[in-house]
Amino acid sequence: MYRIAKKRVLNPTVTMMDISAPLVAAKGRAGQFIILRVDGDGERIPLTIAGCDRQKGTVRIIFQVVGATTMALNAKAEGDFIQDFVGPLGRPTQTDGIRKVCIVGGGVGCAIALPVAQEFHALGAEVHSIVGFRSRELVILEDEFRACSDRLTIMTDDGSYGRHGVVTAPLKEYIENGERYDMVIAIGPLIMMKFVVATTRPYSIPTTVSMNPIMIDGTGMCGGCRLTVGGKTRFACVDGPDFDGFEVDFDEAMARSSMYADFERREREESCNLLKQEVK
Repeated sequence: MYRIAKKRVLNPTVTMMDISAPLVAAKGRAGQFIILRVDGDGERIPLTIAGCDRQKGTVRIIFQVVGATTMALNAKAEGDFIQDFVGPLGRPTQTDGIRKVCIVGGGVGCAIALPVAQEFHALGAEVHSIVGFRSRELVILEDEFRACSDRLTIMTDDGSYGRHGVVTAPLKEYIENGERYDMVIAIGPLIMMKFVVATTRPYSIPTTVSMNPIMIDGTGMCGGCRLTVGGKTRFACVDGPDFDGFEVDFDEAMARSSMYADFERREREESCNLLKQEVK
């Protein structure tokens, strides 16, 4: 059992938790993930490591409340326990030789982008961060991004905060204005990452994307997280989650990610009803 050491609501749909897991905290790095179960009967879900405090022995996770399992997790309070917490899994983000990087995050993907930006900042690289949200009330981790970014641009779809528009607009502006990035790293919705790649491809700027497909065991055995990368089958859990964005088949990945949308909707509705009954 793993204790929830801290819980904080970041916006109406996103929650942050620090989980007491000393062995995972000792080895976790930016870009890696964990798999957890809320209780003994729960499903296994992957969540990217949003930070590790090695002294306290805690691992930070940030999740969007979108389905049955994240609803059950969000119902837990500080001091409560979750059943399983396994990791670190996957390959950490590669940082060697990168002196200037642009981190592009979208929505809850910004929670994954933040530790990557922090690691590059700690290594002395110049970090430009572009983060996008639907509206002002959904903005998360602004102060944390400012602390580790030499340049920060916040975009909102409705223009209620920062600049109005999508994250690819300032990215293209900066490149056309002479910024020379060793790497662009995109983390967020598949469609966002697809268009980031389309923006950087004409300039031949190496672009890494963080893929989060359906995942079950996290060891490469089940094949659920398979992707087509460079015309070959790869598994996000062991070969990723970071991949060369120029080689990812985004259309296939988006088609597979929507396969269980109806099932997830039904599970969410059932969980809502169960939680309401527990409150009564």
